[in-house]
Amino acid sequence: MDDGAFFPDCRLASSSFSSTGIATIATGAYPEAHGIIAESWYDPDSKKIVSAHSSLTQSSTLADQIAAADTRNRVLATGMNRARAELLVGRHSVLSVEPGPEEPAWMAAFRQSHSPDRFKNAKWQALQAEPNAPPLRTLVDSEFTALYNASPFGQEDQFDLLRSLIAEEKLGQGGGFDFIAALVSSTALLGYEVGADSPLMREMVLHLDRQIESTLELLRKVAGPANFGLAFTGAHGVTSLGAKAIDGAAVAQTIDKALSIAFDGSGAPNRYVERYVYPFLYLNHDQLRRQGVDPAKARRMAGEAALRHAQGVAGYYTADGQSSRSGEWLRRFQNSFHTARSGDVMLAYESNAVERYGAGHGLSYGSLYNYDIQTPLLLYGSQFRSTTEEAPVESVDIAPTLARALRVAAPSMNSGKVLSAAFAPDTKGPK
Repeated sequence: MDDGAFFPDCRLASSSFSSTGIATIATGAYPEAHGIIAESWYDPDSKKIVSAHSSLTQSSTLADQIAAADTRNRVLATGMNRARAELLVGRHSVLSVEPGPEEPAWMAAFRQSHSPDRFKNAKWQALQAEPNAPPLRTLVDSEFTALYNASPFGQEDQFDLLRSLIAEEKLGQGGGFDFIAALVSSTALLGYEVGADSPLMREMVLHLDRQIESTLELLRKVAGPANFGLAFTGAHGVTSLGAKAIDGAAVAQTIDKALSIAFDGSGAPNRYVERYVYPFLYLNHDQLRRQGVDPAKARRMAGEAALRHAQGVAGYYTADGQSSRSGEWLRRFQNSFHTARSGDVMLAYESNAVERYGAGHGLSYGSLYNYDIQTPLLLYGSQFRSTTEEAPVESVDIAPTLARALRVAAPSMNSGKVLSAAFAPDTKGPK
């Protein structure tokens, strides 16, 4: 933050699901263009739920542009979740704590030495705690996988994988350029459970700082202090625990009943709403045709019914561009809405309200509110100057800025701008 270009207000001006934010960072485009609208969505043709995957991204990524620029360039990624790491780099090499195809030989020894089981019943102590202080939490057997993934132990293993990759593959020492994308997900997983204000989250961030420090030390040693750059950001933010949980099924039922009363007077259930996968509503177009109802009218009425009668709904946007909001909120709706995948209506819940899931505890991401869409952006390295820029920038600006730094073309559907304020005046580009 002292020596790099720091943008404390980097905004994902669209829905803020993890996969959506990752795809936006990778492509320099919003979901209306790259198509990764959420973690999952409904496909009316197949009548199935579709999960976010790199094969469904409809734009090239920065990683694609780097690989295409020079055959000597290497593109790699690490992450706890392989599918999400692939959203960053697509078809290029991804190493994960999960076994995968075509791994380098050293991965077998790494996986053996980093078995999560070694942390069963481990105690998470606060940094600088007194020796006899009680642990913040214990990684008990009954919930071990979830507790490990959302702990400093799981976070350290993710960084160990990154550092092993740097050392074993001798990154930064070849004839081409090495690009590595590291997806560190422990903070997000902990945020799902405890929210932004928990002491556990504060401790996790302090551990994150230490892991970054160790990684920078390795990079200075392996690649040389002037021979690497770092871009650091987040795919989303998080609200505080205690947010109101919204029952999506009840929202869908409220809309369906309102349309049924309006269009055939019956009030019968399961007629007009085919599926609701937060925040996207998919109407039954066969039923609309049978009743001779204009889809645009049905969409507007569905949005109004949700706004007036469904608990927790604060706004809507339809496939026809009708919305209950204007200004910046309308823009965020538009950036989030993909013509072929977002169905008929997108809903927004009230501030600090989340979709209920599982046992009804914890949080979900994905909203349009500032607490979910604001993240920090830091660019560090010899090409970037020391500056703090308080004016808002956007997540779509990251890919074109890094493309400029690396002297490669921006991704195919990039809509962001180059953050020229980040660059040192005598930038010569990478050697």
